[in-house]
Amino acid sequence: MKNKWIAYPYIIWMLIFIIVPILLILSYSITYKDEAGLNFTLEHFKRFFDPLYIGVLKHSINLALISTFICLVLGYPMAVIISRASAKYRNILILFFVIPMWMNFLLRTYSWMALLERSGLINKFLSFFNLPTLNLIYNNGAVILGMVYNFLPFMVLPIYSVLIKIDKSLVEAAQDLGASELEVFLKITLPLSLPGVYSGFIMVFMPAITTFVISRLLGGGQFTLIGNLIEQQFLSSGDWNFGSAISMLMLILILVSSMVMGKYDKNKEGVGLW
Repeated sequence: MKNKWIAYPYIIWMLIFIIVPILLILSYSITYKDEAGLNFTLEHFKRFFDPLYIGVLKHSINLALISTFICLVLGYPMAVIISRASAKYRNILILFFVIPMWMNFLLRTYSWMALLERSGLINKFLSFFNLPTLNLIYNNGAVILGMVYNFLPFMVLPIYSVLIKIDKSLVEAAQDLGASELEVFLKITLPLSLPGVYSGFIMVFMPAITTFVISRLLGGGQFTLIGNLIEQQFLSSGDWNFGSAISMLMLILILVSSMVMGKYDKNKEGVGLW
């Protein structure tokens, strides 16, 4: 290839900002220092399997799965609506999902605090009508709400990118043969859109299980998720070795999940947007 040099900047970028950091984290996770110098160990990984940390992982996976499922339930119908809209309105609908992503992630999460707090807009509205105020923040529900709000576009757009490519003649043929709307959806639309669903699942689940900003702000420190645990090791405890070991375990978990989903997404549909 005559122009293979064009890829060199990308390769250099990958080496500096992806490969080197991963190798650095790996080195921290399998070593420790003492008077004798640098030593190899797997104790940092073994330490994670303490029931306390396993409980944190289970809670993180639970909240991530719930938020991912909610994103799927909300996002799939929206993706169908967008894919069936005319070209003019389709672009506007997509823009509605993209515009919030242009805002800072932290700012988007802070905005929910202004809505959900005891003195927030929602409770002020309830008080105005002499209704009892609600405890809407610093609980699992608030964290899930923050995850769904921030990660919903990552479910909608991959599914939409697959739905828009489905040959409409297949749907028309099924309708001509007497299939109902439900049968068309179950036997044609849904099976053909599954690659987008798999991609959306991974793209929501990955940031949801490792988030720490949402759980810190909307959870109020009431519980610890795996992202908060990693953050604490690097910023508070100063235990970079243990934090690196947890990071490597999460990387393995995410890679395994991606490989499993990749087997169902053989055509790599829905990935093109990313």
